[in-house]
Amino acid sequence: MPLATSLFDYELPPRLIAQTPAARRDESRLLVVDRATRTLSHRQFRDLPEYLHAGDVLFRNNAAVLPARLQARRPTGGAVECFLLRPESDPTTWTCLVKPGKKLPMGEIILGPDHAFTGEIVARHTDGSASVKFTTPGNEGITSIANRLGLVPLPPYIERADASTRATDLERYQTVYAEKARQVAVAAPTAGLHFTPELLATLAATGVGTADVTLHVGLGTFRPITAETVEGHAIHREIYEIPAETRSILERMRRTEGGGRKTDAIIAADSPSQPYPFQRTEVRGQRSDPSIRGNLRNPRLITGREKRGRRIAVGTTTVRTIEHYLAQARGAATEGLVAEADIFIYPPYEFRGIDALVTNFHQPRSTLLCLVSAFLAPGSTDGIAWLKEIYAEAITREYRFFSYGDAMLIL
Repeated sequence: MPLATSLFDYELPPRLIAQTPAARRDESRLLVVDRATRTLSHRQFRDLPEYLHAGDVLFRNNAAVLPARLQARRPTGGAVECFLLRPESDPTTWTCLVKPGKKLPMGEIILGPDHAFTGEIVARHTDGSASVKFTTPGNEGITSIANRLGLVPLPPYIERADASTRATDLERYQTVYAEKARQVAVAAPTAGLHFTPELLATLAATGVGTADVTLHVGLGTFRPITAETVEGHAIHREIYEIPAETRSILERMRRTEGGGRKTDAIIAADSPSQPYPFQRTEVRGQRSDPSIRGNLRNPRLITGREKRGRRIAVGTTTVRTIEHYLAQARGAATEGLVAEADIFIYPPYEFRGIDALVTNFHQPRSTLLCLVSAFLAPGSTDGIAWLKEIYAEAITREYRFFSYGDAMLIL
């Protein structure tokens, strides 16, 4: 029977939509959900190490957010916003959202502040976007200009009256492990915003590994389900890349079938092929295990019994990407993989590979809410009602919701 979209609706007081981040990243609250005991615990994100152990691996998205909102004007003086979405085959031409769109036909010229750039609309697309060809003084790349002048592409539910918070948003709407050279996201992988360098160091010291990937996070992340049924929703597509080292870790952990539930691991990625630096440190007396050496950033190697650790996804986009990866014919994990995820996860989905999930609180009628519902009770629709109970508890205790809000850990 089709799932009515209304099943994924709930009422949220507007005051609980976080407009600013917590004073410190790991001071956000953490709602811990234990699926085995159906219990909830109310903690702080800095308490995360209490729930992880040696051999666990955090799979995370190291994509960086581009300050993609460029302010411009028409030759007649009218204000224009050009939102960079993705480069096209010609690197000087980008697919963009332009406002006011209806007043900007093909051939229209837009001018950046202080002559920083000139853009020409060379094509209009059925989805409302446009192709904009940029020319710049000295052939400066448009991403370089965006880093100097662009505004952070905060989601529409975060309100900003002006650009006075630009510096703060540039820092905080970005994970601490984001790779600057991989500015391929127009929305932050927000589950990772709670990590600090100190927290990551604590986890590493206890033997918890990390495996990085890169996912192009697009605007489809924020698109609500408007169809009457979940099945009627056309899911967005996102490119991802999984480097060989991370593929090797995933395949090794799948074969050991360790940890709690008999589910596999999950991560997300995408980006042009660039080297993925990694560090490998050995404790005296331990021997390297090349099968899991890739992107693990530990002070020691995972060996012996610890190889049976849990696969922990940081973020729903990570889940979606690796589920897509695991569903394909993968071949030997000796090379990096670039692919495009078009998978839509909703109850009663049977997961191929996650043991635990770190995630934020999501919008009503969103595809992300569908995914979390499915993860709460894989293979059934029971997670829908349970997620509503969990969210009702979070609302009662005034957790902060959405991108700059608090987090959940589902074990």
